[in-house]
Amino acid sequence: MTFMQDRELSWLYFNQRVLEEAADPRIPLLERLKFVAIFCSNLDEFFMVRCGSLYDLSLVEPKHKDHRSFMTPGEELDAIYSVVADLYPKKDEVEKNINHTLESLHMARLSKSQLNKKQLKWMEDYFDSQVAPLLSALILDWQHPFPHLLNKAQYIIVRLKEKDKEVFGIVPVPDYLTRVIYVPDMQGSYVLVEHMIYHMVHKVFNSYEILSKSIIRVTRNADINLNTQEMDEDEDYRDYMKTILKKRKRLAPIRLEYYKHIDKETKEYLAKQLNLKEDQMFESRTTMEMSHVFDVIDHAPKNLAKPLLYEPYTPNACQNYIPELPIIPQVLAHDLILFYPFEDIDIFLKLLNEASQSKQVVSIKITIYRLAKNSKIVHALQNAAENGIEVTVLMELRARFDEQHNISAAQELEQAGCTIIYGFEKYKVHSKLLQIVLKTHKGMKTITQIGTGNYNEKTSRMYTDISYITARSEIGLDAQHFFQNMSLSDVHGKYNQLWVSPNQLKHCVLQAIDEQIERAQSHQNAFIALKMNSMTDVQIMEKLQKASCAGVKIHMIIRGICCILPGIEGQTENIEVHSIVGRFLEHSRIYWFGPKEDCKVYISSADFMTRNTEKRVEVASPILDASCKALVMKYFEDQWRDNVKTRIILPDGSYTAINSTDEPYDYQDAYIRKEYHPETEIKGLKAFLKKLKLLHH
Repeated sequence: MTFMQDRELSWLYFNQRVLEEAADPRIPLLERLKFVAIFCSNLDEFFMVRCGSLYDLSLVEPKHKDHRSFMTPGEELDAIYSVVADLYPKKDEVEKNINHTLESLHMARLSKSQLNKKQLKWMEDYFDSQVAPLLSALILDWQHPFPHLLNKAQYIIVRLKEKDKEVFGIVPVPDYLTRVIYVPDMQGSYVLVEHMIYHMVHKVFNSYEILSKSIIRVTRNADINLNTQEMDEDEDYRDYMKTILKKRKRLAPIRLEYYKHIDKETKEYLAKQLNLKEDQMFESRTTMEMSHVFDVIDHAPKNLAKPLLYEPYTPNACQNYIPELPIIPQVLAHDLILFYPFEDIDIFLKLLNEASQSKQVVSIKITIYRLAKNSKIVHALQNAAENGIEVTVLMELRARFDEQHNISAAQELEQAGCTIIYGFEKYKVHSKLLQIVLKTHKGMKTITQIGTGNYNEKTSRMYTDISYITARSEIGLDAQHFFQNMSLSDVHGKYNQLWVSPNQLKHCVLQAIDEQIERAQSHQNAFIALKMNSMTDVQIMEKLQKASCAGVKIHMIIRGICCILPGIEGQTENIEVHSIVGRFLEHSRIYWFGPKEDCKVYISSADFMTRNTEKRVEVASPILDASCKALVMKYFEDQWRDNVKTRIILPDGSYTAINSTDEPYDYQDAYIRKEYHPETEIKGLKAFLKKLKLLHH
């Protein structure tokens, strides 16, 4: 029996786990509705990217076999379509049950059959006055060929009859129409514009008999690989990326969704026009595109919505940090570690804003992968440049689906006087690294920040991530070399403290695992703890399997894809894998090697996926401060003892709840309630802070 599973099927099991959260009656109702929307959004991206890649591979190398599952691209796609076909009815059932409960609260999506005569008259009048004039219906015949269907856009497809002639008609649902239309006298209940058009489509084709109708939605392959050889020598990199984004809209269809019913003739017609097989066509008996639920929730009266949402929370105070005092002197004196969203990113923003206005600061350098809209990070960097500080931004334009946003941010920063450099042809820069260089009376000092998540204020309140801020010279020197190497397009630099991919990180990880194998073989305690989003790298998994066979105890918390199968006798019996899906998206990466009394602990931007370890620029940093290291280890241990939101991965790759007699413990909930900081304190800190406070006053 192999100890690895197919990565795509593993991801689908994870997304099914997301759907299980939507079905959990212990979760507030509107939060459950959000989980349905997340499940759908996840599936969209999965088809666009992963199925898109497999589709391309099936055309180029149809006999290629996956290193983990040994399936060909075609076999993987067939397996995916089979699993997804089972997920649609589950999603429909969950969404239907939630919507039914919302009906009594007057916050539900209504069907035509739920409207009375007066409301049906209102819908007809609304359609005639507000919708019909904006529709562009099309008869499909030899004079009017089948149109290009935009990625993820919705259309009404109809089979029509006029006398003895049958034709097809199509009506695009314009994205500029108001999608959520609230029904009069029904408080917050609503109809969706695509359903309104669907029910009123007979008025569009009023001279035809309608034989069948459905709403359809095409998902297209969005996996575009950058090839800089296509660029002209004098072409701007940003302009080239804009042309790449235009191409994405026209790539091959990979999935068709249809609403409730589609007759045989229409299905065969669409399959032929879109070059799709029947198993790529999926029936959805509820809403296909669920992003509207966030607008519905925002629109709902607060007195109705508040009891149906998670209680708001205030991020906790960071230990060993005094908010009313300047942060730079505090960081120069001792390391800080922040756990988002339980602690506030505003602490990091305060550091950046303080640096942007400081006369001591000489330069600020940062890598950026994703940003929030109207980013406070961008504003701080602009201010720094305008204040005469040298600002260098390594901007990755290929952050998937954020490319246009990053292009715009790069232009804004450049206009403010920042130096902008970009990633490399073969390697995305996914690292999260910032360095501030400043002059002090003791000479040049550095403050370095390493994170597991993006510089994005919005997601920092939704994702769990770790941010380590240190003035240690050994890490600062490595960070200086890193930015020098990036500016010279050198991804093969070597570093003393930081582990940087693609040149060094995987080698260091394998070496650290080997050290634990040697400990186990010499009858010493040996332990590895890993937390990340995904685990797919074959070499690392083979090394972990070897460690398990040597007797190394391995605990892993893998939120999403996990291609290593734990608990297989003689292969992975010493490996246990947990997965946590809760209120916040688990996003932090922790590498812990060795028993507590003698261990190395790193945080990183990198999952153990081949794309991260070999095809991206990623950074892992050791946590050198003893108290900060203790906090990270306790953070892992608290997640490990979660028995509410945790599922255990079984040897067949499926998930099961923890069967525990212990008191229920939801670690995210405990951290929101501030039940997490151990009593750790940096030596001499109280005296330092007292002195700093006196000086400040």
